[in-house]
Amino acid sequence: MKIMVVDDEQDVQFLFEQKFRREVKQNQVSLHFTLSAEEALEKIQNQSKLIECLSLILADINMPGMNGLELLKILKENFPNLKVFIITAYDDESNYLIAKEYGADEYITKPIQFDKLKEKIFTV
Repeated sequence: MKIMVVDDEQDVQFLFEQKFRREVKQNQVSLHFTLSAEEALEKIQNQSKLIECLSLILADINMPGMNGLELLKILKENFPNLKVFIITAYDDESNYLIAKEYGADEYITKPIQFDKLKEKIFTV
């Protein structure tokens, strides 16, 4: 399963690599990271093979430039079968409703409970 994590905070990459160390070692998961929604969109649009094997995108809402909700809307319009989980530090009802309206498959608040996240990922 190929997962793209979209978050402007670089330490998120280290955190995910630690939390998914076993799954990566067992070739259950392949993690790919981008530091912006624009970078994620560019990779997806310019690498046709990537979208074919990408199983899930985990996108933070609050990022400079394009935010995670804007990315979600574009992704669901162009790739409706792609699973997208929105991650946010703020449990905001408005963002939740927008995420659901745009087609988010899950809405996760930080701090991430990785056991629950893994359950959701592996039942996708």
